Amino acid sequence: MNTRLPVSFLMIACGISFLACSRGVHKSQLGSDASGYTVTDALGRKVHFQQPPRRIVIAGRALFMIADALYMFPGVSERIVGMGKTDQGAREFIGRIDPGFRNKVLLLEGAGPEQIASLRPDAAILRSDLSRTTGSSLESLSIPVVYVDLETPAQYSRDLRTLGELLRQSSRAAELVQYYQAGVQRVRDAVAGLPDQRKQRVLLLYYSQSQSAGIFNIPPDSWMQTTMVEMAGGIPIWKSANPGKGWSQVSLEQIFAWDPDVIFMVSYNAKSADVVSRLNTDRDWQAVRALKTGRFYAFAGDFHSWDQPDSRWILGLTWMAQRLYPESFKKLDMIEIVRDFYRTAYGLDDAFFENAVKPILRGEAP
Repeated sequence: MNTRLPVSFLMIACGISFLACSRGVHKSQLGSDASGYTVTDALGRKVHFQQPPRRIVIAGRALFMIADALYMFPGVSERIVGMGKTDQGAREFIGRIDPGFRNKVLLLEGAGPEQIASLRPDAAILRSDLSRTTGSSLESLSIPVVYVDLETPAQYSRDLRTLGELLRQSSRAAELVQYYQAGVQRVRDAVAGLPDQRKQRVLLLYYSQSQSAGIFNIPPDSWMQTTMVEMAGGIPIWKSANPGKGWSQVSLEQIFAWDPDVIFMVSYNAKSADVVSRLNTDRDWQAVRALKTGRFYAFAGDFHSWDQPDSRWILGLTWMAQRLYPESFKKLDMIEIVRDFYRTAYGLDDAFFENAVKPILRGEAP
């Protein structure tokens, strides 16, 4: 079980007052003319460090996305002292690859600046949408904050470079960026030149459960899921129907009116394969083109669903493109793509893949 220490205990353990703890951190945030190095974060802020941070805390919503990106850098497990839940309610990936995971402080959901500051971090890594709340409070305590977005492919590459700068591992960041860019190019080359009449009209749905019935939602235009469909050569037929910033509920009538060629079903809590299986026998859905042609897919995943702006988004893109245009990916071995991902991104050997990853492949996984 992860360590859950109360804030008061941690503050006592510091051996000094809370204010002194925060001032101790202030020493790593020197002026622009001091020795050290500067990191440019997702908000374009210049954050100065005298030396690579030895005590890192990651917090906020969608924390597993930050953790999965950060753990692609060697040695980072020794620097992280606290984080929130990283399992998205399913299997714990970080706990499998970090031998010291049980010794880290597990922050409660919605942890405030006092909880984070009590860990005496040299750096806190947050998503940029927390800059005016948690981030601002931490900055007022002289705790360096580095913001990331990790929301689109372009932001993912940029934020990997930022993390590389922070950890003084820019060469590793460059390797990772090249890996993702090569994966994207592989898909683009395979679907290049598709005539408009061959492009598949795609609907990606997120299924959530209410007390009385299931709810279907579509992603915003700007999110990774929409971008992935376009990069895979599909036409996201919901585009412009949700210009907002979060999932938006859509009615069955609208789904039936769109009548997509292909449907990808996502569910983060329930099993997406169970949702697809149930709807395949639902009379109301039988008139939908995707069901009639057998192109209604549960989105693939393992520790996390591959549709998200998590490190596995490159797997989701590749898998989606192969499902849309199988004739263009006849030589692609998706199992080997996944195996190579864990080897390249996390340095995990074939034994880890065979024992920890392959048995939990889910959805319409390879």
